[in-house]
Parts: sequence; structure tokens; C-alpha cells
Amino acid sequence: MSLLTVGTVAFDKLESPFGKTDRILGGAATFIGMASSLLGVKTGIVSVVGDDFPQEYIDLLKSKNIDLSGLEIVKGGKTFFWEGKYHNDLNSRDTLTTELNVLETFEPKVPEAWKTVDVLMLGNLHPLVQQSVLDQMQKRPGLVVLDTMNFWMDCAWDDLMSVMKNIDVISINDEEARQMSGEYSLVKAAHKISEMGPSTVIIKKGEHGALLFQGERRFFAPALPLEDVFDPTGAGDTFAGGFSGYLAKTKDFSFENMKRAIIYGSALASVTVEKFGTESLAELSRERLSERLKQFKELTDFKIEL
Repeated sequence: MSLLTVGTVAFDKLESPFGKTDRILGGAATFIGMASSLLGVKTGIVSVVGDDFPQEYIDLLKSKNIDLSGLEIVKGGKTFFWEGKYHNDLNSRDTLTTELNVLETFEPKVPEAWKTVDVLMLGNLHPLVQQSVLDQMQKRPGLVVLDTMNFWMDCAWDDLMSVMKNIDVISINDEEARQMSGEYSLVKAAHKISEMGPSTVIIKKGEHGALLFQGERRFFAPALPLEDVFDPTGAGDTFAGGFSGYLAKTKDFSFENMKRAIIYGSALASVTVEKFGTESLAELSRERLSERLKQFKELTDFKIEL
């Protein structure tokens, strides 16, 4: 059971109605890796940072049994940095600063030991970078999951459509699904997107849960109602880490098992948003995760006579 993730390891600076931070650990690969490692999955990261990246963050990732042999450290380079401010509803935000730094010239190199994996998670990067990782694999992974965003749809559409033909699952939010498909109905959007390559489409709706589509089969998982939401940053990546990590752990890529994987992803994401950055994930025990999963079961479990 192995999961390889390509994505960002970064610095984030955040402000929300509940407070603000200095530069803290962030990045898609960070959240995905920490989430999947909590499930006991052999997890590796392919990414890049500068030599300004603190040893304490490297130690934290290693303490979660995340293999960093694919993490390039560029001497004299600066780590990718993003600064954002969330509005009162936490569903919208303003990007204040984006500094690509070492990410601008990133050419991922997959370590030999990671060229054969059960699940490959292609985090939100340029489609050509995602494809280059696929091309380095010795054999096709059992499952390939892709995340993307509006920016790549705007400036790298042809490259995105090319990599879409080589994946099994796409995980995007409702706004991105509508833009990619040109459809307002998320059911129609999922059908159109599946025609582009992936057999399975996940559409995330933030605090309103997530939808899973595969052919004519559909599944909906609600988001857990929470009293306190401090920081949505990384929730989608944590969700992807839980989803792909559970599938890697079970090596069962059926639609029925993907339903369970969606719940694992949702449970982990619900923990992430309760504190800033990776703090909640870093503190999360498997016992507490089990309690959160139990809450999801109670939220959705009912009997009805038909």
C-alpha cells in the first residue's frame, strides 16, 4: 500500500476573522501527505523547497513517516510562498501575495523506489509537470488521481486536456467543474468531464459536502457541521489525501470503496479547518480520527420504510 504525491510544499501566511499567522507550513503535498500517512499508508512526496525551509518542518514531515527522498532543496533558493485573507463567510478569500520562487523552474524527479506505486496523486500544478511525473513511472499506478484549478483551465487548457486522458479520478470544486464543463448542473458537468478522460469525478462543495460520480452512479457525502472553523486552507488537499490514502491502504478501487474513501477524506478535512495550517493534522491521533468517523456515521445513518 503506497501513495506518491507530487505537489507544493510551501509557506503560507493567513488571516481570517479568527486571527492571523506569520509564515507557517503549507502546500498541497504537505496536507495530502500528512493526511494519508495518518491512515498508515506508505507515503512519499515529490516537491521542491529553498534552503530557507526550516529543519523543524522537515523533521515534522519525517515524524509522520513521510518519505522525503523526492523533496528537492535548492541551495540559495526561496520556498514557494502564498499569503491570503479570508472573508467573514470563510468561503471567499483574497490572495495578497504569491511568490513562486523555486517552484517556477521545478522539474520533478521521481526516486527509483517510488516509480511503482498503488496510487499516484497529482496535486495542483501545471499539467505538464503532472504529465512529467506520470511519464517517469515504471508501470502505470493502480489509480491516478488529479487535482487542478481555474488558472490552468485559463492558461494551459490543451496541456490539461492531454493529462486528463491519462487519469482515473479528478477532484475539483463546484466552481472549477462548471468552468471546465460549461455546465451549471453539476450532474451534467460530471458527465462532460468524464468524457474528457477520468472515469470518476469528485466535485467538492466546501461546507456543503462532496459529490462522487462514476457513470450513472452517484454518491453524496455531507460536510460535518462544526462549531469552529478557523482556516479552510488545505481542506481540499487534506480531503484528497484522505481519499487517495484510504484507497491505497485498501487497494480496492471499486465505487463502493470510493464511497468510504470520500468519508475518510471528509473526516480528515473537517479536522484540518479547526486550526490554522497543518496544526490540527500534526496533533491528530488515530483514536480522534475514529471518533470523527463515528460522528460522520451518526450524521448520515438512518432507517426508513419504503
